[in-house]
Amino acid sequence: MNPLALLPLLVAAPAADALPPAPLPAGRPVTIGTSYEIASAVLGDRRRINVALPADYGRPGRRFAVLYLLDGGEREDFVHIAALTRIAAAYGQGEELIVVGVEGVDRRHDLTSPSSIAADRRRVPTGGGAEAYRHFLRGELKPWVAARFRTNGRSALIGESLAGLFVLETYLKRPELFDDYIAVSPSLWWNGGKLVDGAEADLSLPRPAGRRLFLAFETPAPPADAAARERAEQDRLAAALRRRPTPGVTVARSPEGHGSVYHPAAWQALRTLYATSPAP
Repeated sequence: MNPLALLPLLVAAPAADALPPAPLPAGRPVTIGTSYEIASAVLGDRRRINVALPADYGRPGRRFAVLYLLDGGEREDFVHIAALTRIAAAYGQGEELIVVGVEGVDRRHDLTSPSSIAADRRRVPTGGGAEAYRHFLRGELKPWVAARFRTNGRSALIGESLAGLFVLETYLKRPELFDDYIAVSPSLWWNGGKLVDGAEADLSLPRPAGRRLFLAFETPAPPADAAARERAEQDRLAAALRRRPTPGVTVARSPEGHGSVYHPAAWQALRTLYATSPAP
């Protein structure tokens, strides 16, 4: 047979990706939590809250600590942090926790205190709302959660980047608001490093007993001058923590960069703060 005689058939054959998809069998959604919307008088708007309950939440008599997650939207960090808590609990590497994710709206406003640096104000023209956001977390969100879920009175705050800065600032200046603080790759450059400047003085003030901080530094990425500045801020903060040794403080350095440090650092934090048995 002449091979050219097959050419029309080959040309006419439909491509696999042009075929209609096969009908799917009946399925069910895979869910990791429930989303709510609450009104905030402090912030003057409504906020989306995502809640993931522990596997044993339905067991009578059980109560759980709450992990408040900044940048906690479905398209932010809610899914991977909630999943980490479940994995940690399943393998005895952490307590079962209620995860409450607060979805970001204008995170640069909510997570930063006012800056005196002109470059910061140009880069983040809406910045400066951190104290109001703390009032929302303390006075509106925490009571809302306590009234609706079986909490045990303990709470933690976790965040990365600007959210890590917010966590660190809250630990230093308002340590009574939460029991545990997990600050990953905090943006120490904000306001010219002023938070680092005052860290030793903040640590010298009377503090509530039992507060814990897990602080995770990334490995700063090039360009070299920016990496050197960020590493210098990290070293200054670590030195302040050494000069004012405070019970419950853990400082970890990761080989990961800013964009990849959160997941492994959060896992390490859960194991450090909430481990219930040795690793298998």
